[in-house]
Amino acid sequence: MRQRALGRSGIEVPVIVFGGNVFGWTADQAMSFRLLDACVERGLVAIDTADVYSAWAPGHSGGESETIIGAWLKARPGVRDKVLILTKCGMEMPGKGKALSPAWIATAAEASLKRLGIERIDLYQAHRDDEATPLADTLGAFQALIKAGKVRAIGSSNYSAARLKAALDLSVAQGLPRFESHQPVYNLMDRGLEAELLPLCKAEEVGVITFSSLASGFLTGKYRTAADLGKSVRGERSVAKHMTDKGMAVLAAVDAAAAKHGVSPAAIALAWQIARPGITAPIASATSPEQLAELVKAADVTLGAEDMAALDAASA
Repeated sequence: MRQRALGRSGIEVPVIVFGGNVFGWTADQAMSFRLLDACVERGLVAIDTADVYSAWAPGHSGGESETIIGAWLKARPGVRDKVLILTKCGMEMPGKGKALSPAWIATAAEASLKRLGIERIDLYQAHRDDEATPLADTLGAFQALIKAGKVRAIGSSNYSAARLKAALDLSVAQGLPRFESHQPVYNLMDRGLEAELLPLCKAEEVGVITFSSLASGFLTGKYRTAADLGKSVRGERSVAKHMTDKGMAVLAAVDAAAAKHGVSPAAIALAWQIARPGITAPIASATSPEQLAELVKAADVTLGAEDMAALDAASA
């Protein structure tokens, strides 16, 4: 699996990062272990999760994904040295606190380390901006974790371009650790990243690892009519908004490229991102090893100029 530098952190990640939001939610522990084993076998050695996954599911309170990853690491002696663990804090967890205050970051980090059963998080990300907490306080809390050897590098997620730039400038001015990565939503149906954030990240050498890379599954081609929305728990909630003329045009362009290259539509959607300048790696999830095998093919697809032009035009 090809690797790319993650900002200036010295960390290299595969061109596809596996999204661990499914662990303990749409994939039970047994399936999660199978998926994680398959990730290692296929070179998808960067696993992205968050302390809040999957608090939205009935009966869950958050931390389920990290707990399963921790159980898998414990059950696979030696595998910790082969994988990168990316997690996040700062998205509200009901009854436990919220945001990016130093006290909460310290508490959240200890809880994540315990659930994961590891001594150091490879990439610790601010899950969303907290404008009520001074950026210096947030970066200072991350600095303490880095100095303590509990975190290798830090990243941001869901920040505006202005706030990310302010954080990067503050890191330089005050000698604080900088966000080496940014995690925004980005896919063929949502290219808002390209207006301000992507140019900023390119200029500042910040790695970009995108979430919702398959538009909640829409770009897999699984959903083509209103009747298809009932195929998953995400259908009505997250996919219905894409059932538009633009959505159908994007699927047509993706289908054409998929047929040409002999891969799935999902692989094409990811390959398009991998080929976009400034994108380090899209994050993608799967709920079975078979799905994972299809996603991995994106790393070996080379989209030509005509392919990219057709996909860009449909998704513009």
